Amino acid sequence: MKVSELLKPEFIIPELNGESKEEIINELIDLFKNDPRVEDIDKVRSAVLDREKVMSTGVGKGFAIPHGKTNAVKEIVGAFGKIKDGIDYDALDGNPVNLVFLLVGKDNLISTHIKLLSRISRLMNKDDFRHRLTEANTADEIVKLFSDEEEHFLEL
Repeated sequence: MKVSELLKPEFIIPELNGESKEEIINELIDLFKNDPRVEDIDKVRSAVLDREKVMSTGVGKGFAIPHGKTNAVKEIVGAFGKIKDGIDYDALDGNPVNLVFLLVGKDNLISTHIKLLSRISRLMNKDDFRHRLTEANTADEIVKLFSDEEEHFLEL
């Protein structure tokens, strides 16, 4: 599965409003309130926030990948958002985070979940790609950037 297959414009927030890590995560999770693939939004929220308590998903270089696994989803779901000025996210490198990719997997799809996390990390570790994401203004532009960038990767 490709990241670009997971991301749709309706699950992208080009300018997140939250001012804290929890507010940002909740803002992204709230995109799934009326999504038929999500059976229990509160369980999704708990899975992601509980995982965040174990260790920060702010991996460095200005991006974070909050994620969790729960059977409250029928399939893997993802969302993406940008924070204009960045926020303190307890990132591993201590720097503010301004790009956030939320991934929620199903308990029995661990392999796919891990492959997607790896793919997101590889994409987001590219300085040029992160820069182009920060410059994008619309959800459609962001989807196209992910799609174009993934064409450089072989399917996992």
